[in-house]
Amino acid sequence: MNKYLRFITFLIFNFLALYVGVLLMNDGPRTDWYQSLQKAPWTPANWVFGAAWTTIMILFSFYMTQLSYKFKLYDKRLLVTYILQWILNVSWNLFFFNKHETVIGLFLIVFLWLLIGYITFKHIKQLKYYTLLIIPYLVWMTIATSLNLYIVLNN
Repeated sequence: MNKYLRFITFLIFNFLALYVGVLLMNDGPRTDWYQSLQKAPWTPANWVFGAAWTTIMILFSFYMTQLSYKFKLYDKRLLVTYILQWILNVSWNLFFFNKHETVIGLFLIVFLWLLIGYITFKHIKQLKYYTLLIIPYLVWMTIATSLNLYIVLNN
């Protein structure tokens, strides 16, 4: 599979995760439940979430394309970590926004943050400066985890 097709494949799966996540959140940020929560003072405006996730998924697609060239595309460990990242990302929306299970959401987001950290630091030697492509994902997960933790502790 050539590099462009590989990138498009990752892009499709990454944006599919965003789409499925939006479906599973069931109007989450606009619900009375979410609006009534005490949120962290550093909670970004709603539009920031869409802009951040769009940017992150484009950069993550480039990152995964590069990573898949360092290893075989069908490398079992690479596929398992990617699929697990996908599932955790999507599941958080279901449990946090749809089911209002903020503690389960916190566990999911912490595991996702740890997994993104693992992917980042596991492959830093192989990918060198391409690691910069995944750093926004790791930073955003740090912010999102702090927002989830604040909600758990203050509601």
